[in-house]
Amino acid sequence: MTKDHKRFETSAVHGGYDPADMLGSLAAPLFQTSTFTFETAEQGERRFAGEEDGYMYSRLGNPTVSVLEEKMAALEKGERGLAFASGMAAVSAILVALTKANDHILCSSGLYGCTFGLLRMMKEKYNIDHDFSVMETKDEVRALIRPETACIYVETPINPTMKLIDLQMVAEVAHEHDIPVVVDNTFASPYLQRPLELGCDVVIHSATKYIGGHGDVIAGVAVGKKDFLDGVQMTTLKDMGGIISPLDAWLLIRGLKTLPIRVDRHCDNAEKIFTKLNSHPNVSRVHYPDDANHPDHHIREKQMKRGGGLISFEIKGTKKDAQKMLNNLGFIKMAVSLGDAETLIQHPATMTHAVVPEASRLEMGITDQLIRLSVGLEEWDDIWSDLEQALDRI
Repeated sequence: MTKDHKRFETSAVHGGYDPADMLGSLAAPLFQTSTFTFETAEQGERRFAGEEDGYMYSRLGNPTVSVLEEKMAALEKGERGLAFASGMAAVSAILVALTKANDHILCSSGLYGCTFGLLRMMKEKYNIDHDFSVMETKDEVRALIRPETACIYVETPINPTMKLIDLQMVAEVAHEHDIPVVVDNTFASPYLQRPLELGCDVVIHSATKYIGGHGDVIAGVAVGKKDFLDGVQMTTLKDMGGIISPLDAWLLIRGLKTLPIRVDRHCDNAEKIFTKLNSHPNVSRVHYPDDANHPDHHIREKQMKRGGGLISFEIKGTKKDAQKMLNNLGFIKMAVSLGDAETLIQHPATMTHAVVPEASRLEMGITDQLIRLSVGLEEWDDIWSDLEQALDRI
């Protein structure tokens, strides 16, 4: 089997790293250093001029970080990866790199709260406008494209409503106008969905989530064309400084080795929990892409391997009832992240999307009754027992 034809599970373990390059070390070494020395002044000159490959300063590149970037590029089937200090550092750098004052960004109809906040700040400071589209048809996408549209930004599955966007369809329309498509692939991970293979241009991850998988690191990654990300590295990333630490990169490399196994377990558990939630009398609606009755299930079958580990559901009652349900949980942790070994639960309207004005939240489908559940790796029966007793007490 050649290096270029390894299947995903093999690339997750071996991609981006050859022990022969590092004295035979099986694990990628941690280069916990801020700077690198030069053998001669001329070598330093050549490296800073871009005439010679090599490391200079860890804000500009680091061997441990490079392993992570190469591994992510292999898994997303992109030309190169670029690592950041957080998911929002990745989102910010990519959007800043693609836009200038007075430009326009077309977005999917739901976004992570901090991405929404970033777009609002870009509008206030630089008059970079944005619109939201449900993106269900080509005509709906075309209708909102302007001459100044600099990029199309998509979440799928959308946080936290679990709505799906047909990425191939959006990419086809975007490329009619030579507009790049940026996709936040955090909820799916490259194991379940690879937007670049569907025609999109840049993929972003909050690597804090499924990539790391253990709740012990904050990081972001972007994958796309080499020329574009080389430019981002030496401008937006270098000058704004949202760089990942070598230790965080090392933790992500370790996490990636078990990504396929972990995500399959997340999916196995989520499928069972979905079935139970769907029949509970105090739950009015469940949003899960692998639901055969989900309005976007045909998109899931087209572009996702499985439904993922995230479920959103709406309880019968008020915001107070939703909060009471959360307060009555036992071992399930109330926290705003996802993709960890632990099952995590949160109330989007007052937590992750609190920055979004109420009218906009409701347009996105984020009601006071909506709860987001990141299904963990525990025994699914135990997860359900804890949920059930809390739901029964509403």
